[in-house]
Amino acid sequence: MPNGWKVGIDVGGTFTDVIAVRQPRGEVRTAKVPSRTDDRIAGLVSALQAVGLAWPDVDDLIHGTTIITNAIIQGDHAKVALIATKGFSDTLEIGRQNRRYLYRLDLPPKLQPLVPAERRFEVTERLDHDGRIMTALDPDSVEDAIGRAERSGAEAVAVSLLHSYANSVHEQALGERLRSRFRFVALSHRVNPEAREYERTTTTALSAGVMPLAAAYLDDLDVAKPDSSRLHFFHSAGGMASPHVLRDLPLGLAASGPAAGVTAAGQLARTLGIERAISFDMGGTTTDVCLIVDGKEQITSDRSIGGRSLRQPMVAVESIGAGGGSIARLDHGSLTVGPESSGADPGPACYAKGGEWPTVTDANLVLGYMDANSVIGGTLRLDTAAARDVIARLSSAMGMTIEGAASGIVKVANAALLRALRRVTVERGIDGRSCTLIAFGGAGPMHAVALARAFSIGNVVVPTHSSMFSALGCVGARMSYAQQRTLRVTSEGWDAERVGRVRQALRTSLAAPLAAAGHDDDTLAVEEVAAIRYRGQSYAIEVTNATLDDPECLGREFRDRHRALYGFATEEPWELVSIRVRVSVARAGVVCPPVAGKVETPLPARTSFCAFESAGRMPTPRYDRASLTADSTLIGPVIVDDAWSTVVVPPGATLTADVDGHLHIATGIGT
Repeated sequence: MPNGWKVGIDVGGTFTDVIAVRQPRGEVRTAKVPSRTDDRIAGLVSALQAVGLAWPDVDDLIHGTTIITNAIIQGDHAKVALIATKGFSDTLEIGRQNRRYLYRLDLPPKLQPLVPAERRFEVTERLDHDGRIMTALDPDSVEDAIGRAERSGAEAVAVSLLHSYANSVHEQALGERLRSRFRFVALSHRVNPEAREYERTTTTALSAGVMPLAAAYLDDLDVAKPDSSRLHFFHSAGGMASPHVLRDLPLGLAASGPAAGVTAAGQLARTLGIERAISFDMGGTTTDVCLIVDGKEQITSDRSIGGRSLRQPMVAVESIGAGGGSIARLDHGSLTVGPESSGADPGPACYAKGGEWPTVTDANLVLGYMDANSVIGGTLRLDTAAARDVIARLSSAMGMTIEGAASGIVKVANAALLRALRRVTVERGIDGRSCTLIAFGGAGPMHAVALARAFSIGNVVVPTHSSMFSALGCVGARMSYAQQRTLRVTSEGWDAERVGRVRQALRTSLAAPLAAAGHDDDTLAVEEVAAIRYRGQSYAIEVTNATLDDPECLGREFRDRHRALYGFATEEPWELVSIRVRVSVARAGVVCPPVAGKVETPLPARTSFCAFESAGRMPTPRYDRASLTADSTLIGPVIVDDAWSTVVVPPGATLTADVDGHLHIATGIGT
């Protein structure tokens, strides 16, 4: 019998967030526990226990994870063999001409190829760019390549044949032969059916490399999961997918946790009627920002993780190594913050668990933003003396006071965050000053107003359940699948039949797993994005909600988008490079229990001294977030605390609570 509990769990680098919702009663439970890398299943179980549940109590569990992202960044992947078209096995070695460090000639210009030369093999076959067979797949070369792959000790095989995105017949035949000899096989026409040989090949090799890790985790979950509980994963394109699909396409789990937070922010933006927003998710290890337009998170097909090109539809999150646990150091006399993090164990020095380096969290405690007398989450007591001690070593080397060094740490961290905001707005043709900053994560609300002011943003929203917003995104997730496919149809030689055929093929293949999950066609939503470029250009720009059945209208949409991005557009011929389709079911919506009606003005729980850049150190009232009611208005300086996070409202800013528990902060910019 169903218990009614739906649970979202987001496993981060420092903490695991969990939010449980009981339907239809509307009961909500939340918790945060330290992440466990030694035993991930035990970590999930402990997260459920933290909200008073056992796994058999849960009807639906939606899980966000960093397991694949961390494996790519750390190079922790299986030994992969690559099978390519004769003459093209060195694609991974050649790569692109871009250097990783433009002005550091003492450093290697590129990462070592994912697959070394001794595990790269070739088969005789050839297709042209339209998919016509020029040279048939040679059986003898296939047998030779498979035999050599076996003898190389490879645990997984990646297959990337020339122009297989246009015709997959040779890859399919080779894949059938390989699966009788290897358990893990990644075929490029399934992983990334697009042109750009290097990106398609490296993405396929990455997929093969993390397949054993993903399969082992999914197998462990399958054993541990009760039969009465359904399990889904939040995937990187902004939705949830079944473990069965992700077993063969594990890169769908890359950046799944950050994508969940962005999706929740998109839902919130739609609810509040915010046209343009920036999600700002600052956790213990990293900060993730993403542009949201008309309530829709931006999607990209070109990403890089750990210096490796990754080409598949993903939420366009800009991630930087600056979080609450980021370590501050002096590098040749300059103060740097991150990307190295203290993690969950030992964590910042103020956690009193053995941390020996100053972090952003330590600096925020020294400046008075965090409450030295609080017990975070009811379990973690802060040690102000330990924070001052580690910052004192840094301040001594800098010739500053401890408070001055702490302020410097926060400023340097905010400067890095500011650059990330510019990358997701200005570089995409958006005036960031017109956006609302949606701040969440354990540390996001603490830095949000200072960051918004530096970027000339006038409004900040701190949503309810802000400290576990990514887990909330998991709970409110919709099932969806996305894929992009190359077409290369010109405006002069428009082929309506071919465009329609590819659109229908994508819709059918993406709807199949949704139909298998019991969703009817009339419940599905289809979103299409066209990648278009002028003839002769190397890279395309994306047009969302493209009018693909009318080339003249599509051309106008392309020129309008080009003008918005680059300030000009011409009437030159253009080319539809590819189409990305996402098929999904209805959104579940964000869980926001209403706040009590307006009553008397809330009273501060206590007063502490906080150091603000504009006003210096001054007494600051602190309020418990639970005490704020609908239409509560507080004039800065004010601190608002909940069990796991802190909202800093500096002098000149004003905070107002709404009926759903969201906090709206006017930063004072432009007033």
